[in-house]
Amino acid sequence: MVTDGRRRSFLDPQVLSRLAAVPLFARRPMVGNVSGIHSSPHRGASVEFAEYRKYVAGDDLRRLDWRAYGRSDRFYIKEFEADTNLRCCLILDTSGSMRFGSGNVTKIEYARRLGGSLAYLAVQQGDAVGLTTVAEEIVRTVPPRRTPSHLSGLFDMLEQAQPQGETRLPERLHELAETIRQRALIVILSDLFVEPTALQKAFEHLRFRKHDVVVFHLLDPLELGFTFQRPMRFLDLEGGPSIFAEPNDIYDRYQQALSEYLAKMTRVVHEAAIDYHRVSIDEDYEKVLRHFLTARTRSGGLR
Repeated sequence: MVTDGRRRSFLDPQVLSRLAAVPLFARRPMVGNVSGIHSSPHRGASVEFAEYRKYVAGDDLRRLDWRAYGRSDRFYIKEFEADTNLRCCLILDTSGSMRFGSGNVTKIEYARRLGGSLAYLAVQQGDAVGLTTVAEEIVRTVPPRRTPSHLSGLFDMLEQAQPQGETRLPERLHELAETIRQRALIVILSDLFVEPTALQKAFEHLRFRKHDVVVFHLLDPLELGFTFQRPMRFLDLEGGPSIFAEPNDIYDRYQQALSEYLAKMTRVVHEAAIDYHRVSIDEDYEKVLRHFLTARTRSGGLR
């Protein structure tokens, strides 16, 4: 599908065609290796004027502003914002809980749709995309590249990712913050079944490294509503003990615990300045992606 003629279950050509009309912008300056649509921390060639600075020997005389010289009798150079491409690093949680889904789609399948679509859109606009799958450890990783042929291997990796084991997401994010050395758009696809305060330190570590961090927090409708109608045996998909319970007996406590968890998560992502999207996996993923892309377009990236 798309690049190698293979049909990918998590990619819809019509959805991709509609979403391609909306660019994917970074919220922070990026450091790329070719010209692109994203702001750079360096000065360079662009149509976006940045500032004047005094001329020093060796500067390109073509950038002298003669009108400023006529007004002040001093030489000034016009500086412009540089435009560059970005590196998009997808981080896919493949711990056991991502296997869950009460409807027609599981969390891992929904994550494939989001991640695969974003990867395609980024490469189409000239950006580099990589993928890392994590659980207790880093399972697999492919570094960012910007060639269309690179997408075939990345899609294979998405397709083959199987949820299993416990999650050590905060530890893995700390590890990736040290190994992804160049500024990047970090997109985390996870149900975030960890303590929010542990995640906060990991998010802040990524932000300290000047990454633009996006989180898609994937939750199942049953996890949010807890609409069970009869006694159930609840299984821990990450290896913990099972619990047999009457839903009506624990409903109030569950909802209180869920509310406290979501409130903590909201505070954490706000304090860490994370681009956070809570998603129920029965939502139309195209609408989720369109909301994400248009929100960044409205701010014009950093323009």
